[in-house]
Amino acid sequence: MRQSRIFELLAVAFLLEGSSLCAVAAVRCSPALPLRGDAADRPAPRRVRAACEPSRLGPSNVPVPAIEGPVTGGNGYPYVSSTGFDLAEVGYSQAEFFISGTASGYSNVGSFDADGRWRATPAPGASYKTRIVVYRPIDAAKFNGTVIVEWLNVSGGLDAAPDWTSAHTELIRGGFAWVGVSAQSVGVEGSSGMTLVSLPLKKVDPARYGSLHHPGDSFSYDMFSQAGQAIRRPGAVDPLGGLTPSRVIAAGESQSAFRLVTYINAVHPLAQVYDGFLVHSRGSSGAPLSQDPQPTIMAPSVAHLRNDLGVPVLVFETETDLVSLGYFSNRQVDGSQFRLWEVAGTAHADTYTLLVGATDLGNSPSAADLVVTASPIPGIIDCDKPINSGPQHFVLNAAFAALDRWVRDGTTPPHAERLQIAAGTPPLIVVDSHGNALGGVRTPAVDVPIATLSGLGQTGANFCSIFGTTVPFDRATLASLYPTHDAYVAAVAAAADRAVAAGFILAPDAYLIKTSAVESDIGD
Repeated sequence: MRQSRIFELLAVAFLLEGSSLCAVAAVRCSPALPLRGDAADRPAPRRVRAACEPSRLGPSNVPVPAIEGPVTGGNGYPYVSSTGFDLAEVGYSQAEFFISGTASGYSNVGSFDADGRWRATPAPGASYKTRIVVYRPIDAAKFNGTVIVEWLNVSGGLDAAPDWTSAHTELIRGGFAWVGVSAQSVGVEGSSGMTLVSLPLKKVDPARYGSLHHPGDSFSYDMFSQAGQAIRRPGAVDPLGGLTPSRVIAAGESQSAFRLVTYINAVHPLAQVYDGFLVHSRGSSGAPLSQDPQPTIMAPSVAHLRNDLGVPVLVFETETDLVSLGYFSNRQVDGSQFRLWEVAGTAHADTYTLLVGATDLGNSPSAADLVVTASPIPGIIDCDKPINSGPQHFVLNAAFAALDRWVRDGTTPPHAERLQIAAGTPPLIVVDSHGNALGGVRTPAVDVPIATLSGLGQTGANFCSIFGTTVPFDRATLASLYPTHDAYVAAVAAAADRAVAAGFILAPDAYLIKTSAVESDIGD
């Protein structure tokens, strides 16, 4: 994967995811003895049939698409806003595949109400051809059996992978495979509307992507289902290179999370493709089930996730999402298949999303450092104040790990305290004497603060309003809080240990947080 100015442009899109079947029963297979398919450009070996265990999924009638690849040619690499380092440095390979077929549209059966228990039925379909990008361990023995399938985000005018970029350090060290799906038309064909940039696949690299065809976002849901089937039930061309998936989990951030809301409520009961869902930074509603030029079928203004889904769902929300995107009006209580994590000190996108994450190999304490900048991408994103430099990426790592365990063996994630919010128009986050949010998922960044971290208060052009703010404490405040360096280090260590014990920070990330504190000059 190349690292160049293009990744700065691509990063803006972060704003706004089959197992082998035993006969025809609804089963999933455990990761027993996966074969070793090394380089992405080698023919895929046959998969080993693994021992099967009962699945929460029912039978699926979603077709397996035609699969072509690995794709080569054009500029020589897959075009996606993602991490910018060579994946081989961390023991991973990258490959791209085209999938094609006929995707169904959907119509509603009755009204769509706030409880999320929507009924849909297939509508006339359309032919399509899109692409998927696959990152997987080179050493098959390191594959943990779980595939994260991310609905690529197109809010910036191109395909972007915000969940991979934000959580890749855990996905890599945990041995996950990751698949990015070009599910929406903007990423393939472009848009006639306003976007931050206009860099669809067919425009950026016509030699590589000229044969792609997207019939419109009414068909995106079934395209996403078929992408999951391409992973579960490949034919002669295997995107996973012989790895046998046991769990296939869908993920999506921002606009993609809105679409996952509609997918979960209306499509999953019919499709039965994904073993779980991570819904990251949704608002109060969902995306349209169908849209122009097909009949328009809107989601209600408040849309809970249905509570009879049958597979686990973890919703991950920042301060921005609760207030600016309206999720506060849509909060749900935790249930047997639902968890909500609201994370204090976080914004919809931040310095890690836009700046640090693209080059983070997962071994540097600098990933925990406070980054103070109002211009994470100079000339493209220039805000009026320093944007948020909060702990979202560390908690997101824990969220993926927790959801994987939940799907894997039924170990439920911890319940998270809700952020303290005063109802109103708009609602107000209740803060402490330093301006940091009370309640929510707690981390050293807000419990041992060196700055005020907020998901709100930002101004400026080009989506700046959802980047939040960072206000570093002055030296006098720091001196009053942490009279010695040892006092600061000890406080950070204690807060990190509490977060690990609570299940909201993973031990490797706690080590980086503690080391960052040791290497800082706070208290000197």
